[in-house]
Amino acid sequence: MISGEARGHKLKTLKGTATRPTSDRVKESLFNIISASIPESNVLDLFAGSGSLGIEALSRGAAFAVFADKSRESCGIIKENLIFTKYVEKSEVLFMGFAETLVKLASEGRKFDIVFLDPPYNKKFIQESLNILANNDIIRDSGILAAEHHIDDRLPEYCGKLKLSRRQKYGDTALSFYKVEFSPSRNFEK
Repeated sequence: MISGEARGHKLKTLKGTATRPTSDRVKESLFNIISASIPESNVLDLFAGSGSLGIEALSRGAAFAVFADKSRESCGIIKENLIFTKYVEKSEVLFMGFAETLVKLASEGRKFDIVFLDPPYNKKFIQESLNILANNDIIRDSGILAAEHHIDDRLPEYCGKLKLSRRQKYGDTALSFYKVEFSPSRNFEK
């Protein structure tokens, strides 16, 4: 269920266990934490699934959202959800994996105020994604990276210019928030 301008819209989701939708409790907490940063922001929703995080941001006042997922079915559902919520004009859907997406966006010089990172649990995508994000400089200086991951995932305090600023736990899920910091660059070590 969406809040904000598109309040009450129930988004279509993928059937089966191929994706793990963000729970309503976690999503509500996430958006309460970043609410001040959303208006007029440019958003990147990686591992987008149904697109619920990016669509929620649009509903709460984001200017534009890019959705990326390597699943053709997910991209189709994201497009349906964007039509349903009337956000087609404020969005772009990329049918590609996260690494390819980040390299493409960086090569185009695109920058984002908010990046949502919600990879599959227990596949080490979270660490790899953080490294690629840090190396491709697509987060604006005042930007936020919000990563949803399993509580057992060990995320670094620093990854390039990204510094862990907050971590919240919800059952077996954790939200980690990174901000761009200008102190000496540190790299994530596996």
